[in-house]
Amino acid sequence: MSKNTFSGAVLLLGACALLALTVAAGASGTVQNSNSGGTGGGNTNETGGQNSNMGGHAGHGSGAMASDSKFVMNAAMGGMAEVELGRLAAQKGASDEVRQFGQRMVDDHSKANEELTRVASSKGMTPPTALDAKHQAEMQKLSALSGDKFDKEYVKMMLSDHKKDVAEFQKEASRGADADIKAFASSTLPTLQEHLQMIQRISDKMALRKSGNLKTTNANSNM
Repeated sequence: MSKNTFSGAVLLLGACALLALTVAAGASGTVQNSNSGGTGGGNTNETGGQNSNMGGHAGHGSGAMASDSKFVMNAAMGGMAEVELGRLAAQKGASDEVRQFGQRMVDDHSKANEELTRVASSKGMTPPTALDAKHQAEMQKLSALSGDKFDKEYVKMMLSDHKKDVAEFQKEASRGADADIKAFASSTLPTLQEHLQMIQRISDKMALRKSGNLKTTNANSNM
């Protein structure tokens, strides 16, 4: 091979290499542009996620209304049970304080039940009109007792029920979604708190009487 031919071959190889580098650089730029487009797609997905989250917040209102409805049904059932159990206590209570508390339950809860029924009806709700299995069992249990055993079981039951009632009415009064149901809870709550204080005093008095310390406590309180 002549010297000129060899030099031409070298130049040809150099030109091919330069061309290959140019093509590679162009491909790299295309990939970068594609990635940039991917970033834009990320923004689109992020926006879509935000819209989905907003839809979740919109559904929160229906959940709050469902909570109001549950409160109404539970309050109606509990109030009806308080009346029935109160009637039983007014008749069968061994002590004056238990009989008087039972009558107070009949009077106060009958009034509250009427108001709750009015509010519920205006919202298209139908509160229960008969005791469920749980409260029927409580009625049967109390009906089978008499004397001090009746008083002890009734007071225990009322103490537990009113602690739960106060907590549920406080929650509805502060977090309720429906203004009318929330107002009912707020206006009824003080009466329930008074009931809880009353039955707590009766329970404490029964415990002192059982321990034999009631007379001593009364003497100290009169000093």
